[in-house]
Amino acid sequence: MEFTVQQIADLLQGQVHGDGNATVNRLAKIEEGTPGSLSFLSNAKYEHYLYSTGATAVIVAKTLEIKQPVSANLILVDDPYSSFSTLLEVYQQAVAAARTGVEEPCFIGENSSIGERHYRGAFSYIGKNCKIGTGVHIYPHVYIGDNVTIGDNTVLFAGAKIYADCVIGASCTIHAGAVIGSDGFGFAPQKDGSYKAIPQIGNVVLEDHVRIGANTTVDCATMGSTIIRTGTKIDNLVQVAHNVEIGRHTVVAAQTAFAGSSKVGNYCTIAGQVGVVGHISIADRTIVGAKSGISKNIKEEGTFVQGAPAFDYKQNLRAMAVFRKLPELQKQVEELREKL
Repeated sequence: MEFTVQQIADLLQGQVHGDGNATVNRLAKIEEGTPGSLSFLSNAKYEHYLYSTGATAVIVAKTLEIKQPVSANLILVDDPYSSFSTLLEVYQQAVAAARTGVEEPCFIGENSSIGERHYRGAFSYIGKNCKIGTGVHIYPHVYIGDNVTIGDNTVLFAGAKIYADCVIGASCTIHAGAVIGSDGFGFAPQKDGSYKAIPQIGNVVLEDHVRIGANTTVDCATMGSTIIRTGTKIDNLVQVAHNVEIGRHTVVAAQTAFAGSSKVGNYCTIAGQVGVVGHISIADRTIVGAKSGISKNIKEEGTFVQGAPAFDYKQNLRAMAVFRKLPELQKQVEELREKL
C-alpha cells in the first residue's frame, strides 16, 4: 500500500514540512530508513539519525528544534510516539481486513451467529448458542465454547481458547495460546489431608479494547465473574485467578500473577514478575516495580511501591543501599564492641 506524506499527515492531524506529494509504502526505524519508508522520532537519543536517515518522511514533534539540514520530509505532530502507534494500528487493521472468509475444515454449533466480514481459520471451533460480532477474526485452532459472546472487530489468534459462557468485548485482541475461562484454583482441604475440588461455575468478562498476551490465563470466577475492564493491556505469561477484577486502562507486564479475588484499580502499572496475594485491593494509578510482592492493601492513589514484600519505592531504594553496606556496617559494629 502506498500513501502520500500529506495523506499520512491528514490521518494524524499533523502538518507537512516538505513535499506532501512524496509517497511512502512501508514503515521503518529511523536509523534504518530508506527511500519510500516512513519513520518517527520521539526519543532525543535518536535525534542524530534525523539528519542522516534515508527515510522519505519522519514523524516528529511540533516543538522539535531542527539543528541541521534534514533531507526527509517531516510530519509535525503533538506526540510522535502516539501518532506512530496510531499509524501501526491503522496498518494492522488494514492487513486484518484483507483476510476474510471461512477456511475448511472448521465448525460452528447450532444457534450460533457471526457477523459480516468475519474470518474463520481452519480447524477453528465455535460451540452452541454463541453470538459473535462483525469483523471478528478467528485464526486456526481457536476454540470457543458454548454460550460465548464476542464483540465487533475482536481478533483471536491461533490456538486461543475461550471457555463456555465467557463474554469478550469489542476490539479486543487475544493472542496465541491464551486461555480465557479455565477453572479457578479452588480446593477445599479434607480431614484426611486430601483436597476436594470446588466447582467453578462463574465466567470471565473482558470489556472493550482489552489485550491478552500469548499464553496468558484468565480463570473463571467461582461464582459471578472475573473481570478485566476497558482498555487494559496484559502481557504474555500472566496468571489472573478466579474472581479477580482489574480496572480500566491498567497495564500488566509478563510473568505477573494475581491470586483469587484481588482487585486492581484503574490506570495502574504492574511491572514484570509481580505477585499479588488474594483478597486485597490496589488503589488507582498505583505503580508496582518488577519482582515485587504485594501482600496487603494499597489504599492511597498514585502510590509507587517495590520489593518483596513491597513498600514505598524511595524507601526501598534506601534500604537496598544500606543492604549493600551490611558487611562494612557489621565490621564497624564489631570494632565498636571491642572498643567498648
